[in-house]
Amino acid sequence: MKKILFLLTACLSLPLAAQDNIGRILSSVEENNTTLKALRESTEAQKLEHKTGIFLENPELSFNYLWGSPGRIGNRTDVSVSQKFDIPTLSGLKSKIADGQNNLAELQYLAGRMDILLEAKQSCFDLIYLNALKKEMEIRYGHARTIAHAFDEMLKQGDANRLEYNKAQLNLSAVEGEMARIAIERDALLSGLKRLNGGQDIALDDARFDDIPFPLDFDEWYAQAEQRNPVLEYVRREVDVSKKRVSLSRAMNLPALSGGYMSEKVTGEHFQGVMLGVTIPLWDNRNRVRQAKAAVRAAEMRSEDAKQQLYGHLQSLYNRAAGLKLSAAKYRKSLTSLNNADLLKTALDAGEISLLEYIVEMGLLYETVNKTLETERDFYKAYAELSAAML
Repeated sequence: MKKILFLLTACLSLPLAAQDNIGRILSSVEENNTTLKALRESTEAQKLEHKTGIFLENPELSFNYLWGSPGRIGNRTDVSVSQKFDIPTLSGLKSKIADGQNNLAELQYLAGRMDILLEAKQSCFDLIYLNALKKEMEIRYGHARTIAHAFDEMLKQGDANRLEYNKAQLNLSAVEGEMARIAIERDALLSGLKRLNGGQDIALDDARFDDIPFPLDFDEWYAQAEQRNPVLEYVRREVDVSKKRVSLSRAMNLPALSGGYMSEKVTGEHFQGVMLGVTIPLWDNRNRVRQAKAAVRAAEMRSEDAKQQLYGHLQSLYNRAAGLKLSAAKYRKSLTSLNNADLLKTALDAGEISLLEYIVEMGLLYETVNKTLETERDFYKAYAELSAAML
């Protein structure tokens, strides 16, 4: 019994510390996740699409053969080659917009990657919590089984009644049921991680969390975090792309030039020379500049809204994580300084308290242990979401 209580106290008094296995798991998920693979291919396809249609129009080759009538005037042969030149293409505006769109596509991929890795990381924290709870329940199971066996022997010797025996057996059954529930939840989490890892099994036996430094000042931390957030970076770059579209719309209102070579042959005569043409955009681009300017204003509003929403969301997560960290520290301190397990066992052995009183009092201790582990897990999950942009 003393050995069991010593292990229980040691497990609770030490800081929860995990190995670096989570980083290994996240790397594996990033490599094997089928959703990320599909998203990567989709992103590459979008990039190629953005790079399509940004070059000069194809040159045009024309050939005409005309029969003369009456026949004495002979036949006529025309050959021409022409190329159209537009300012947006020549100035590189289309190419710059395509580069901007490719950056947006890459940021969309990074946002999807962040969501998947965050899900995997939080699942790892859930699994570490269940591993710790599993170890805790193994200690409790040994404790409950020892008591149940003792009361079984006492009942046979007439030193205990059937009521006390039943209480000991019920206590053992409750622990066994909780162990079965934990096993089911662990299997479900491992199945979820296997899905995220592209169908490959993942093993994580850690039962302690890493001791991570928590930022003391939110605004100072946020000033750095917002620069790495792909969502904010997306809306910022979306504004830049929208502004380039305004320049493109203006450039498309400029005349387009075409030039080339033309040859005309008739009986006894041959004409050849250059061709020059001008396309004047009178109607085709009407309202395009106004629309582009409206799109810039909309993008600026989305950027500002995204920044405000993210700030509020992260501040709420920060406050929650800070509160959970403080609560977890208080729980651990209470378990270290107010652990009455030895006193309760001594009182039970001396007959000063009944088995029911002992089970109730130990239940309070176990409840505090569970709350400690739950609060610790909730803190790490909240901090994982808070720092998701760092993944």
